[in-house]
Amino acid sequence: MLACGLSMESSNPMVAVKRQGPLVGMRVLDLAHVMAGPTAARMLADMGADVIKVEKADGGDDTRRMLPPDIKGESAAYMMMNRNKRGIVLDLKQPAAREVLKRLVGKADVLIENYRHDTLVKLGVGYEALRKVNPGLIYCAISGFGRSGPLATQGGFDLIAQGLSGLMAITGEGPGRPPVKVGAPACDIVAGILGAMAIAAAYAHKLKTGEGQAIDTSLFEAGITLTYWQSAIALATGVSPGPMGSAHPLNAPYQAFETRDGWMNVGAGSDKFFGQLCEILGVPALARDARFKSGRDRMTNLDQLIETISPHFKTRTTADWLALLEQAGIPAGPVLSIGDMLEHPQTAAREMAPTVAHPVAGVVRTVGLPVKFSGTPGRVLHAAPLFGEHTREVLVEAGYGATEIDALIASGAAVEHRARD
Repeated sequence: MLACGLSMESSNPMVAVKRQGPLVGMRVLDLAHVMAGPTAARMLADMGADVIKVEKADGGDDTRRMLPPDIKGESAAYMMMNRNKRGIVLDLKQPAAREVLKRLVGKADVLIENYRHDTLVKLGVGYEALRKVNPGLIYCAISGFGRSGPLATQGGFDLIAQGLSGLMAITGEGPGRPPVKVGAPACDIVAGILGAMAIAAAYAHKLKTGEGQAIDTSLFEAGITLTYWQSAIALATGVSPGPMGSAHPLNAPYQAFETRDGWMNVGAGSDKFFGQLCEILGVPALARDARFKSGRDRMTNLDQLIETISPHFKTRTTADWLALLEQAGIPAGPVLSIGDMLEHPQTAAREMAPTVAHPVAGVVRTVGLPVKFSGTPGRVLHAAPLFGEHTREVLVEAGYGATEIDALIASGAAVEHRARD
């Protein structure tokens, strides 16, 4: 059953931590690597699930080698994506390791993987095989393009998915400019969020019926999900919209403007806000200009509108404009660097840059849980696992004895953590 209280989990044999959140009681096996799958597992872990990261024996998750940056030799990318998880290392090419996985599946609610098409099936640990071990298993496969269709067998990468999903056709400075990817790996991250959402829905179904099921989502579909406005335009008009810089395809002015000392975003797309903005800019007559009177007029003459009002923003600092616009109730905000965002008071108030203790890197900062629960709050409990840090611990929980564990480690079917010299 789904528990809403606290449970004791031992991420470190010497330290007991209280796992909390709405998903306490859920056990997840995270066989995924790099970004999309680990994002889904991380979301579940932050909401209380006991997530066991199952890494490959030949070096583990690829993010361990995404360097620089590192902190005392530990990959910053790996630590970001895998905090709140425990870690075990298995060589699934070995039959003994596959038997370990099946035993873990017998006690799990969820398995997440993002291997290439049929990789786990060929190893005998695909969904159909594992559902025989545990009919209640929720098996989430996150791939590049989904498990069906002409691209099902192709590997998936965020850059490729951004291109195929249309995202890169609408991202950039404007017509005639080179295509630009979204700065963040948007397809990877959104696919992970979609996976976590689907797992939570499937878990609710399991609690009611006891039934597990397979979940299939992809980076491609994540990218399409991000094109709601542009797809609405294309479906209604038959014309594919192109890049508009920071501008909005349906409202104006709604974009970034350069000020005396930086950049700021202004969302004055309604007639009311536009009229107020013109007053603040010192050009009240502009709101009555036939080219800009309505939202339709402003979108039709967007280039002229921006050319007309942009020079006015350069006469004051960002702080000056923000004060004036806030007083009028017009949506506005600065364009912050990542560093400035991490130090912003709102970021601190929302606990979006908490610290966590790592056994090698020391106290490090991470990105927090973006959803707040009034009754069952999630929590960042512990750092990402060292390579094989919890292998023995998890094997004991699976019912293996000390002699059996020694044999698995000696054969290389399982790998335990070894301290660096």
